[in-house]
Amino acid sequence: MFTGIIEETGTIEAIERNAHGTRLTVRATECARGLKLGDSVAVNGCCLTVAHLRRVRGASRVEFDLLEETWRRTNLQFSKIGAVVNLERALRASDRLGGHFVTGHVDDLGTIVKWEQAGADWLLEIKVPKKLIRHMVFKGSVAVDGISLTVAAVMKSAFRIWIIPHTYTHTALHERSVGDAVNIETDILGKYVERLCGRQVPETK
Repeated sequence: MFTGIIEETGTIEAIERNAHGTRLTVRATECARGLKLGDSVAVNGCCLTVAHLRRVRGASRVEFDLLEETWRRTNLQFSKIGAVVNLERALRASDRLGGHFVTGHVDDLGTIVKWEQAGADWLLEIKVPKKLIRHMVFKGSVAVDGISLTVAAVMKSAFRIWIIPHTYTHTALHERSVGDAVNIETDILGKYVERLCGRQVPETK
């Protein structure tokens, strides 16, 4: 479980694809403190398990094994060496919940269709599969690349959010452009409400 409050951005150092899956190596500093094998880290909002850890010159190389399902469903499939990713360690019971409950299970990919500065802030509009729109409400929460954000507007097949300067500067959003894919996780509370009300729509392939 995570909160969507990004602790730091890391840098992708290696991507190794083989018949069994993908090994992703990320260079981290803050998020590597106290980290051990088997721990969970959200990388661009995707919950991954630490498979190998090595300290290198004040930082660490953290390696993760990705299933094919994870590779296919997230924007990690478009990553390149040197790309910046959002990192957050798993929530501890004693931590403050500064964002919202984020599971690290990405629902689907969204596409940035508008990304422009408005005064000191930024307006971000993301097109998503219609199946995700039903879980979004005005002023509700959504995780975009693992960042806990507030929905500013909901449209037929897209939603808008406002980005403050701190979020723009301290997350991987400053590297995003129109047309880029982002990981979307809708609020888990909405999913449970839908399920309990018996209105869940089966996912279509």
